[in-house]
Amino acid sequence: MNRNARPVTLPHFFRACAAAFTVAALSPVCLGAAGGDHGLDFAGIEGSVAPGDDFFRFANGRWLATTAIPPDRSSWGVGDELDELTLQRTAGLIRTAAASAAPGTAARKIGDYYATYMDAARIERLGLTPLEPLLKDIDAINDRAALARALGSTLRADVDVLNNTNLDTGNLFGLWVAQDLNEPTRYSPFLLQGGLGMPDRDFYLNPSQKMADIRTRYRAHIAAMLRLAHITGAEEKAARIFELERRIAEAHTSRAESEEVLKGNNHWSAAEFAQRAPGLDWATFFGAADLGQQREFVVWQPGAVTGISSLSATVPLETWKDYLRFHLIEGESGYLPQAFVAEHFAFHQQVLSGTPQQQPRWKRAVEETNSALGEAVGKLYVARYFPPEEKARAEAMVRNLVAAFAVRIDRLDWMAPQTRAKAKEKLATLKVGVGYPDHWRDFSGLEVVRGDAFGNARRAQLFDYHWNLGKLGRPVDRGEWVMNAQLVNAVNLPAMNALNFPAAILQPPNFDPKRDPVMDYGAIGAVIGHEISHSFDDQGALFDANGRLQNWWTKEDFAHFEAAGQRLIEQFNAYRPFPDVSVNGRQTLSENIADVAGLAVSLDAWRLTLHGGAAPTAGGFSGEQLFFLSYAQAWRRKYREPELRRRLVTDSHAPAQYRAATVRNLDAWYEAFKVVPGQKLYLAPGDRVRVW
Repeated sequence: MNRNARPVTLPHFFRACAAAFTVAALSPVCLGAAGGDHGLDFAGIEGSVAPGDDFFRFANGRWLATTAIPPDRSSWGVGDELDELTLQRTAGLIRTAAASAAPGTAARKIGDYYATYMDAARIERLGLTPLEPLLKDIDAINDRAALARALGSTLRADVDVLNNTNLDTGNLFGLWVAQDLNEPTRYSPFLLQGGLGMPDRDFYLNPSQKMADIRTRYRAHIAAMLRLAHITGAEEKAARIFELERRIAEAHTSRAESEEVLKGNNHWSAAEFAQRAPGLDWATFFGAADLGQQREFVVWQPGAVTGISSLSATVPLETWKDYLRFHLIEGESGYLPQAFVAEHFAFHQQVLSGTPQQQPRWKRAVEETNSALGEAVGKLYVARYFPPEEKARAEAMVRNLVAAFAVRIDRLDWMAPQTRAKAKEKLATLKVGVGYPDHWRDFSGLEVVRGDAFGNARRAQLFDYHWNLGKLGRPVDRGEWVMNAQLVNAVNLPAMNALNFPAAILQPPNFDPKRDPVMDYGAIGAVIGHEISHSFDDQGALFDANGRLQNWWTKEDFAHFEAAGQRLIEQFNAYRPFPDVSVNGRQTLSENIADVAGLAVSLDAWRLTLHGGAAPTAGGFSGEQLFFLSYAQAWRRKYREPELRRRLVTDSHAPAQYRAATVRNLDAWYEAFKVVPGQKLYLAPGDRVRVW
């Protein structure tokens, strides 16, 4: 038992608001300087928990106790609340476009795409008709060359190594067209492992009973999908398909290793594939993928490519054909009759994520339209919901954070002068995009046909694929965005030395003009600092100011940095959300480093805005307390157990409650909340991880 815990009364510095916790409506003073719905959610605080024991629960305990995860969600938190609001806003914009946009315009394509997806009755009437030509193409595969042609035709630009860190695809391989890591003035095609219907190799190979149960459910799901498509011998074929995927999983590289850039940057000439990865007819594969003229590729997981290629030559042709049929049906199930939609949901959302209820069709329609015409939808969104003054305010915050980061670099006593100079050069050339891209993508070449939902989806996939292929041979565009403006997220593009902060994340409660800036710095400021610091974390340190894969640190400096990273790995390895599984400190290292650095630099940036003046107070809370509480409340989230287990395997981010615990590495948090030895989060000064 923690002898320093105060289980009943609030610590003295919270007693000014103690009475408010017992009434339904809080006084404005306890909701921040502006009052109303702006500021912090003091009603969500659990005052019986000592901040030094569990800061996440202290800041969010009553919210956790009184908030239910909506039935169509696998988790729920601030980001999801913003996502829900953004979905509703975007749906309104799309419906307006459907009703009023002129034919041929991007807005009309948006409206037609959405309306066609919403026409469930027509999709039901069409049944399997849209699938039939594609299934006949699979039936016609009669040799290994035809198999290679069919596999090559499935390649899509559906993975992303460094930016969105999307490392899985149901297609045999995934393609990412991005800045070459050795020569940053040109684009290269990156080839990644794929071919699994479940999210990661661990789902096939982990011996735990929970994973074994999921595998049983997955085999049943494969058979159910085949039966819905009237494919005979579904049970036997499902067993063969699963066994093929299990063997593919054995060839796969682990998630943690796949995030190691130096292991992934392997340049193969097109001619080398036959020798390095024998089995697959690579010339035919690349020809079918419209990459027949490409002379060089970056092979991110060489062992997986070699292993999968071997399977293409040794596994019976009929098994491969069954595999292709299933993955076609699975991948296009959202555009097929409701029975397919329901079966896909039952496994992928209910079994894998624990979500009890499917999202209403209009939400799925918005997401599908965003996927197909994302930047065109984003252009409508920012025109309505992201005014120029908010863009300017966000850009000013970014400048403050960059300036604060520069000051931190100057003050590092362990960094050699030559490393410091390179760091400052990289920071000076960082390109930050706020709200939306400088140039919008042109969708004039995408054909959207009212009434052809299945065809629209296929054409959109190919349009995006060929748009990405079109970048090959062109100069690198550092202004390119990898996220839609209507996405609640943010990203660092390490090879581009650039950042994207979409408009949708730059809104209350993350970013609010009606409250004191200290709360913005604790919430969105820490996110901005997080993304800036990615340029200098364990992976960002490997890229110079031009995006070239070149370690610009001295040997001694990098050793210091790696030692700090190792302490952070051990810190997060100790977090155990379930008795049988812990957080993977190695897998989440880059994100954890960015959290520590981002929070520290945002605190500095906020303090700089005071210009030596007094910090604000609200409801009895000091400025520092408001800052840290804002950070912890920005990470409030509840998970369903299957979803949390899935994320522990597949996500490069630690669960939200442990991200909130990042505060234990900052001296200022200890001072603000009077955290003392003996409390559960207490770290001795020498054990606190200080990266930047």
